[in-house]
Amino acid sequence: MAVPEVFDRIPLLTGVPRSVEELPGGLTNHNYKVTTPGGAYVVRVSASDGALLAIDRDVEHACSVSAAAAGVGAPVLDYLPGDGVLVVGFLPGRTFTEADLRERANLPRVAEACRRLHAGPRFVRDFDMFDIQQRYLRIVRERGFRLPPKYLDFMPDVAKIRKCLEIRDEGTVPCNNDLLPGNILDDGERLWLIDYEYAGNNDPCFELGNIWSESDLPLGHLEELVTAYYGRRLRHKIARARLLGLMSKYGWTLWASIQDGANESIDFDFWSWGMEKYDRAMTEFTDPGLARLMDEAARTD
Repeated sequence: MAVPEVFDRIPLLTGVPRSVEELPGGLTNHNYKVTTPGGAYVVRVSASDGALLAIDRDVEHACSVSAAAAGVGAPVLDYLPGDGVLVVGFLPGRTFTEADLRERANLPRVAEACRRLHAGPRFVRDFDMFDIQQRYLRIVRERGFRLPPKYLDFMPDVAKIRKCLEIRDEGTVPCNNDLLPGNILDDGERLWLIDYEYAGNNDPCFELGNIWSESDLPLGHLEELVTAYYGRRLRHKIARARLLGLMSKYGWTLWASIQDGANESIDFDFWSWGMEKYDRAMTEFTDPGLARLMDEAARTD
């Protein structure tokens, strides 16, 4: 569907003067800021086969509505079922960068935004990276997409990590699950969390570990983020977030493999992006301290 046709089908944008600006970012969609006399909006148009990546646009819409109700997501204004088009209010503010996450003063602010989301209405589905990774692996093998060298060698470690995390499982909360710096907005007073393609009820430590992993933050930053989130230093929670951050790298590596093999509509080097994550994952899998980390995650402080 051509972009002008999409805009003409959205009641908010029909028959009114409008200016359109394509927004940067978005590896599975195209984002446009549309300004009219009545206000400014963001129109998200799907640009990939979401089904391969475990993206369900109806679920994304429902989770976006819940995030808005929690006071941490943009207001949802329209949705075109079947077309992969979501319209949300434009949030004025500055998009975070990795440099912002490396600034320690921002870590309590990020933790507070996560707590607001996690305390909000539960989402309509669950998200478990162990299950997602298995699903991605089946797709990669069935379709003959590239698999990183020695990728399967670490599957026994993944099984051990999953088993150890079951010992102190405390349930799930509604999580974004994809908090790249570009999905965090700063309006000068508070932070907003956007983009709910992968949203689902999940272990809160995955959210924290994923933030750490996606921006390749120092370990000390993860410890501060987890401590700010829980209000006190909990060794087993820090270990849990580290292990789930490792699973984030390992699982999203296959996301990149699928995008590399199936997505021709976005000019981006998905393979190199994924291999950077995989290289860091291999370093953690082969670290002699991995067994100790699993022990810490399973024990009380």
